[in-house]
Amino acid sequence: MGKHTPLFDSHLSAGAKIVDFAGWDMPIHYGSQLEEHHAVRRDAGMFDVSHMLAIDLAGADAQKWLRHLLANDVARLTLPGKALYSCLLQEDGGVIDDLIVYFFTPGHYRIVVNAGTADKDLAWMRLQAAGYDISLTPRRDLAMIAVQGPNARMKFWNAFPASRGTSEMLAVFQAAEWNSWLIARTGYTGEDGFEIALPASEAAKAWETLRAAGVAPAGLGARDTLRLEAGMNLYGQDMDESVTPLESGLAWTVDFKDKGRDFIGKAALEAQRPTRQLAGLMLLDRGILRSHQKVITARGSGETTSGSFAPTLNQSVAFARVPMGIAVGDEVEVEIRDKRLKARVVKPPFARNGKSLIQERTT
Repeated sequence: MGKHTPLFDSHLSAGAKIVDFAGWDMPIHYGSQLEEHHAVRRDAGMFDVSHMLAIDLAGADAQKWLRHLLANDVARLTLPGKALYSCLLQEDGGVIDDLIVYFFTPGHYRIVVNAGTADKDLAWMRLQAAGYDISLTPRRDLAMIAVQGPNARMKFWNAFPASRGTSEMLAVFQAAEWNSWLIARTGYTGEDGFEIALPASEAAKAWETLRAAGVAPAGLGARDTLRLEAGMNLYGQDMDESVTPLESGLAWTVDFKDKGRDFIGKAALEAQRPTRQLAGLMLLDRGILRSHQKVITARGSGETTSGSFAPTLNQSVAFARVPMGIAVGDEVEVEIRDKRLKARVVKPPFARNGKSLIQERTT
């Protein structure tokens, strides 16, 4: 039996199909993954993301330590509640994890890491904390709920009207404290909405209140197709310790601007001359793209890292790690069940904000 989030009983009572995910018993869907996907793109859906780990960072050296620890530069964060996406790297530039950091003061941050890497991340952080005046506090006393979709914020306010004054003015990638909750305007679907961190003891009631306000429960299946359409990487598929951000479509998360800042993995990234890149593919023939399918290009072979039927687009798309020099608009072939099917290289994201971007992204 896997670990349970504070919402496990809520999932069972809603008829969820439970699967193992990174050692956690999590809902894959509540009856129809397709309907849950469309609910998020067209209206509002919610996900239990309590298996992820929030880590509170405090101390006089908090900012100094994070500037060394992460490839992106937290010195850019000056507005309380502002968030930053970054990779956590090994010395050789391999990606240990991707995460979000929330800034409150130069001595107080919150880091949110992935479920499958949480123990590894925390161990690495503690190893790197030697000599710094900081403390790291894992917050397994919290639950996290993501409310996503074009109507997500309005339905959240209908459920919790007193929160509107605190959260209505939040910019994208910004958070604010409301009583014992942290409300962040972040997400992993390509839609607007909030991610809420709240005491575990309050999670089940909040979940039911959101359901009563018309927010549809959605499982990990829809979460995966939504994030793929939105052009968002998944750790363990699109990047891991064997590849760098420069090979994973994440060069934009590496900040080299401050020449005096030395972060873990910097020297390796500066020395690297990438031979591979992460590209988007749109299947032209009939079939379904999945991970670990061979991609044949004019410059050599590659491999899909994530792939699926994309409900918003009504066609199959994928990420693929392919040789440098492959460009948007190029045609490639993908081996699917011993057949070579044609695909076109396109620029992610494939869909966001309720609509397909595939046509405008093919040129």
